[in-house]
Amino acid sequence: MRRSIAVALAGAGLLGAASLGGCSSMSWDMFKSAPPTVQVRLESNPPGADATTSLGPGCKTPCSVSVPAPDAPFTVAFALPKFQPASVPVNVIKNPGDFTTPAAVTTDPNPVFAELQPATPPKPVRKPHRPRKPKPAAAAPAAAPTVAAPAGASPFPDPNAGRR
Repeated sequence: MRRSIAVALAGAGLLGAASLGGCSSMSWDMFKSAPPTVQVRLESNPPGADATTSLGPGCKTPCSVSVPAPDAPFTVAFALPKFQPASVPVNVIKNPGDFTTPAAVTTDPNPVFAELQPATPPKPVRKPHRPRKPKPAAAAPAAAPTVAAPAGASPFPDPNAGRR
């Protein structure tokens, strides 16, 4: 029995030595935390716009995207057919943690909202107005002689004829 316990302890010792031998090549990366991500809500009026962050991720509004927390501000571009594109700057706020609270990263604004304006149709281009050239007076064809009206006579009746 003592012999089997001694063999087992010797085997465990060899196994432990083999595993400790790899300590010199062990990386400390496993203790580093993953880079923080920020959840950003994207909204537009009207909804259904394609929203794309300058960091890469995007979606169709209303939606949320998870972006790696950048060190500098970024922008969100909104595009929708028949509407003018819009771009909204987003600030990144990093709050370092202390012993009681963890570090936090937030964005301002959140949600990121864009009011899209309808695209105005292009105004039709008008051709410049050119005055028409007067046509030269053509000689009247010789017709039957007309009776000349007395001077001051008009083919229209006098509206004041009965009032005088």
